[in-house]
Amino acid sequence: MTELLLRKAEKSAILKKNKVLVIYGPRRTGKTTLMNNILKNSGEKYLINTGDDVFIQEILNSRTLNKISPHLEGYSIYAIDEAHEIKNIGQALKLIVDNIPDISVVITGSSSFTIEQSTGREPLTGRKKTLTLLPFSQEELKQVYNTGELKRRLDEFLIFGSYPEVVLSNSIMDKVEVITEITGSYILKDILAFGGLRGSNKILDLLKLLAFRIGNEVSFNELSISLGIDVKTVSSYIDLLEKSFILKKITPYSANLRSEITSKNKYYFIDNGIRNGVISQFQSLKNRNDAGQLFENFIVTELIKNNENRRMFNQFYFWRTYAGQEIDIIRIENGVLFPVEIKYNSKKKVKLPNKWVENYKSEPLTVINNENYLEYLLNIT
Repeated sequence: MTELLLRKAEKSAILKKNKVLVIYGPRRTGKTTLMNNILKNSGEKYLINTGDDVFIQEILNSRTLNKISPHLEGYSIYAIDEAHEIKNIGQALKLIVDNIPDISVVITGSSSFTIEQSTGREPLTGRKKTLTLLPFSQEELKQVYNTGELKRRLDEFLIFGSYPEVVLSNSIMDKVEVITEITGSYILKDILAFGGLRGSNKILDLLKLLAFRIGNEVSFNELSISLGIDVKTVSSYIDLLEKSFILKKITPYSANLRSEITSKNKYYFIDNGIRNGVISQFQSLKNRNDAGQLFENFIVTELIKNNENRRMFNQFYFWRTYAGQEIDIIRIENGVLFPVEIKYNSKKKVKLPNKWVENYKSEPLTVINNENYLEYLLNIT
């Protein structure tokens, strides 16, 4: 299957001379595989190093062309896997692309926080392009499974998510083991390392609270009280979780009407499997009461994946009034508002709220359920 499945991001992964291509995203989503495919298909001579190699760290941290140039002599492409392991790599990359003629650079990293810190905003301004590689999208899986097969596996995607190793695992036990390993051995350890934190208890407790609040506005004050930590710490933890590709924030859409909620955000997990792994719930949908939340999380993250993979640059919001009128997702494309309502197994007709119609000009409301979701995701432009 892996040989047949082309990651959508690969079409956008174009190497340019004297530019840096940054590929980041969660661990275990195939960043190294994507980078290797890019290199093999380039037809040029390339050199691959890993960021945790002390010898490579010494060369690049020297920030001197006398040491760096001989290391790259004869190569057209320089690749660094796990580049976030190298402190202040931005200065070294700037030296390389500014002073070595006709060289291309590609790097991978598991955290936008550390990659941005390492490359810096100033050193690589105008010198880099970024790609975010997330778990498999339904569009990518359509290369291997037909529409009927994907729909029959919907429950599986809602419970176990779409990390490559999870999708490729044959048994439920194998899927659970992979998710547990990714959640415990990689994600939480990465968060602690990236954030310079000593213990994971509060982070894990925060994730559990957010796992039960999918689709609801989140109050930092309420989280602060529940966790017994200050609001600033809650904010910094959530920011770290976003930059570590675990959570995605959706902010409220508003024209500053007094009736609209504007101060609270919603948070979705980038992968359903990770969400369920955090709370250790992998039972079938018929034995749980959160199918609606799982479906909403799935649809929102699929929209985010499509946006990243297709380089669409859409914006996503939710809309809600204090009186309870709401729209799950407002997708904005080229200034046009597309309201979307997500209803797992409801076939009822839903109208746009009166308050929305009175104040906004938008496309008609699209209602996504467990029958039409795939057509919507595959055909959205």
